[in-house]
Order: sequence, then C-alpha cells, then structure tokens
Amino acid sequence: MKKKLEKIARKDGRFSPQAVKFVYEGLGYTAKKIVTEPAHVSGQTLCGGLKELAVEKWGRLAMLVLNTWGVKTTRDFGEIVYLMIGHKWMSAQPTDSIDDFNDVYDFKTVFKDQFRF
Repeated sequence: MKKKLEKIARKDGRFSPQAVKFVYEGLGYTAKKIVTEPAHVSGQTLCGGLKELAVEKWGRLAMLVLNTWGVKTTRDFGEIVYLMIGHKWMSAQPTDSIDDFNDVYDFKTVFKDQFRF
C-alpha cells in the first residue's frame, strides 16, 4: 500500500504537503493540457505545466505560494517528483534524470518579470 502524499512530505521534511500535492496535481494537468503524446511527460514539460497551473491558481502570488511551501526552483519540482517516484506515486523512464529539472526557468523571471494579466 502506498503512503499518503502528506505522510511522505512530512517524513521527508523539505517541502510542505501542499507542494507535493501540487506537483502531483500538476502532472495530471500537464498530461491533459500540454502533452500531445500521452505516453510520457518530460521534466521540462512538467515544469512548464506546473508554471501554467500555478499562474492559473494564484496569479501574481504564484511565486510567494511556492516559496512558502519550500519550492524555489524548478530543481525543487524535480526533487518532489523523485520523492514521489521513490514512493510509487509516479514513474520514470530510464532516460529520465532529476537533472532534467535543473534551471528550466527562473521563478522571478516567469512569475514576476514576465507576468501578464
């Protein structure tokens, strides 16, 4: 039986349970709205979907919400993904790497500087 996402987050301690749930929700969002080939969502594509979902949910407050939850970079999204992979909530292809999440975009740039109403 899989552990609940909240338990996984609390035991790990790096990110709030809300952050872990957001990334899990973001995978479904990305698969439905962004991915043209439903077989796989890459790290870079997931980061793009998470950006869109965060802006949709919180607008100009997206960076503040994510930062409050311990998420400050796209690498943090990857850390959460690989935490969930380790607990069987997500899966990875052999070609996937946590490094796929490195510097996909800068939070300040996309959530503040380039934000459009």
